[in-house]
This record gives sequence, C-alpha cells and structure tokens, in this order.
Amino acid sequence: MEGNLFTAVLFATVVAGTPLILTALGLLVSERAGVLNLGAEGMMAVGAVAAFAATHHSGSPWLGVLAGLVAGAAMALVFGFLAITLQANQVASGLALAIFGVGLAAFIGKPYESLALPAVPPIRLPFIADIPLLGEALYNQQALVYGSWALFWAVLWFLYRSRAGLVLRAVGESPAAAHAIGHPVVRIRYLAVAFGGAMAGVGGAFLSVFYTPMWVEGMVAGRGWIALALVVFATWRPLRVMLGAYLFGGVMVSQLFVQGAGLQIDFPSQFLSSLPYLATIVVLVAISRNPATIRLNSPLSLGKPYRADA
Repeated sequence: MEGNLFTAVLFATVVAGTPLILTALGLLVSERAGVLNLGAEGMMAVGAVAAFAATHHSGSPWLGVLAGLVAGAAMALVFGFLAITLQANQVASGLALAIFGVGLAAFIGKPYESLALPAVPPIRLPFIADIPLLGEALYNQQALVYGSWALFWAVLWFLYRSRAGLVLRAVGESPAAAHAIGHPVVRIRYLAVAFGGAMAGVGGAFLSVFYTPMWVEGMVAGRGWIALALVVFATWRPLRVMLGAYLFGGVMVSQLFVQGAGLQIDFPSQFLSSLPYLATIVVLVAISRNPATIRLNSPLSLGKPYRADA
C-alpha cells in the first residue's frame, strides 16, 4: 500500500513539474541572453488555448503542441519588438504581455469551455517501466515528459558545451563586447526570446492537451509566475531548474493527495491550495537574504536594453 502511494505521488510530481520545466528552461535561455521576459503566464495561456483549439479541430495532439509552440513564440516576438527593437522597459513590457495574454486566451477560449479532448495515452518504455516503484512512475509517462528531459540535456549542452551557447552567454554578460567582436546581438536576443516563448507555449499545450485535456479559463493558475521564480531559485542553472520544478510540482500534488485522502487537519483547504505559491515566496525570500549569490550568477546585462549605435 505504501509503495503504491509513493508511486502515485512520484508519478503526479513528475507530471506536475513538466510544464514548469519546459517554461523555465525556455526563460533561462532568454535571460542568459540578457532579456527579462515576465510574460510567461500570458504566453502559457495563449499556448494552452491554441493547442486545445488545434487539437480539437485536427484530432492530433502533436498539431496542438505545434500550435502552442507557434503561439507562444509569436507572443514572445511581440515582446521582443517592444523590448529589443523599441527599447521599452522590459519589466513593464513583460507584465503587459502577461496581462494581455491571459485576457486574449480567455477571449479566444470562450467557444471551447464546454469541450473536452480524448486522453492521450502514455508511452510505456518496455522493461524499464517494470522496475519496482520508480519504473511505473518515471517510465510510463506522456511523451512530453520525456521531451522535457531531452530539453534539459539539450539546454545544458547548448549553454556549456557549444560555441553558440558561449556566444549567447557572452551577449547576456556584455552585449557591447559581443557586438565589438562581430556577434549579432539583436538577432541572438530575438532568437533567445522566441525560444523562451515557444517553450512557454509548449508548457501551456501540455496543460490543455495532456495534463487535463480540456480548456478552462485560468487553467495556467500562476504556473508562469512560478516558472519565472524557478529561474531565480535555480540561479540560472539548468539542473537546479529541473530539481526546483519537481520540488514545486511535489508541493502542488501533495496538497491534492492530502485533500483527497480526507485526512483530518486543522487547516482549511484554501490554505493547502496556496502552498505552491507560499513555497515560491519563501524560497525567493531565502535566496534574497544572500544577494551575492544572485549577483554572481545573474547575467550582468539582464533587463538592460542595448542599442548597437549607442
């Protein structure tokens, strides 16, 4: 019985952490290039409704994922035009994008609110899934769960093992120096921002097509803000992003298991539902107590506009 409970909790934790991994890794790449995009909530929402609509009309969840990816990237490019080309304040532009995206998703999604999609069957990896406890939880998952693991390794390799990743990090540290030696700073930042938006869109697509195959207004439920906090929590390192995503995913599902088990507790259910957001605040406050840690790992040009002719 205890083994079944452990497997169920671990399985749910991995699923709940997947959209956070997808979104946070995309934001990490964007921020490594020196661009702070606070619009993750809006990009995830638009990606979720675009993916649901595409899947509903085509019958293919993978066309839905592609639609979510394109929608998220398009939203990010709007932000990029404001923040990179027009040199608008990145914080204000990102907040505007978040608000606009949530509202746009609610408007587009009105005709789809009473609809549901057929559940997408998981992919069971032969032999590995038969490992006691861990196998059933880790290797009987949706394809995008495995995709999030592949994305982690790809981002890790790109940032620390490839020349392109070195150039991107150089742009995030000193765009003027990168421009001086011939690197196209504006193009690199646009590509990084588009990648971040695309991954946020895929994270939203996972929610509406794979996680809960339906569209409900507000279904992103703050996950975009948690993904943003994860990047800071991880001090811009991919491995910490992944571990942090599963930590927050575990907090999310634990309150559901407690409520579902009908345990007699003295706290109201609303308090349990707020635990993931309280955990985000606590972690950020704990990190902020040592600002040197953030300064050592944060890209030096993060949030600062750059003009080549300045």
